[in-house]
Amino acid sequence: MKKINFAGYEVSQIMLGCMRIASKSEAEAVSHVKAAYDMGINFFDNADIYHGGESEKYFGKAIRDIDRDKIVVQTKCGIRNGFFDFSKEHIVSSVEGSLSRMGLDYVDVLCLHRPDVLMNGYEVAEAFDELEGRGLVRNFGVSNFSPLQIDLLKKYVKQPILTNQLQFGLYHTGMIDSGMCANMRNDFAYDRDGGILPYCRINDMTIQAWGPLRSQNGFFPQDETIADKVSKLEKRAADHGVSAEALAIAWLMKMDFVQPIIGTTNTERLTSMLKADGVELSREEWYNIYTDAGNLVP
Repeated sequence: MKKINFAGYEVSQIMLGCMRIASKSEAEAVSHVKAAYDMGINFFDNADIYHGGESEKYFGKAIRDIDRDKIVVQTKCGIRNGFFDFSKEHIVSSVEGSLSRMGLDYVDVLCLHRPDVLMNGYEVAEAFDELEGRGLVRNFGVSNFSPLQIDLLKKYVKQPILTNQLQFGLYHTGMIDSGMCANMRNDFAYDRDGGILPYCRINDMTIQAWGPLRSQNGFFPQDETIADKVSKLEKRAADHGVSAEALAIAWLMKMDFVQPIIGTTNTERLTSMLKADGVELSREEWYNIYTDAGNLVP
């Protein structure tokens, strides 16, 4: 499994997303997480809200027999029922709850899940300082933040912001489109995220790509509205001896500042998708895959 450096850790470039593992039986969830680890994944993404905390419970049981020093555990907080909450009380209590459910003494990374417009930066700073001081959280990140929202947070907190989780995949490429078509009069030139991709790279933040297999109308290859595009991807994938899904993950992995988050709960499908790790794309083919997906290279 390809490794990248993350906060001094050597981590798998591919992460396992644990959002839906509680939709399976406990035994199935445990088996799935262990299989991911056995196949080389050592970075696991969780959140306090996933299945009301049940996913974290299942995850905790899955890693019970795994050496803690050999895995990187990330969780997120800040989303409540119908609103966002970055109060000190909620951040600290959320982490305490996550640790209790997972049976851990600390998490390697805590991400603020979605921006809270009512954020009091001083409260967040106090929460981060307390969590770090108590040894409950070692590193911090964000999820779904714009550049200015990150800068606002950094005005108050002293800890580095190491990562930003963003929707990113072959059929959701706005972060690439706007930069490639800058100063042009076409739909691809619209900058909807404030230049978040170069911002993260400038600030040494890893982009964790959630929903890498999402399309405009669900997920591919099932999305019939993009069947012609998927057909092109399948032909290229066959040349590499992998599935179209694996090639889409390999396309993301070509960017070494991106960590794709794979959230499938089907171990057989995960095994197939992890073949992305062995795919080497030339620069020309990477751009060809991008245009095959309906995007523009000016």
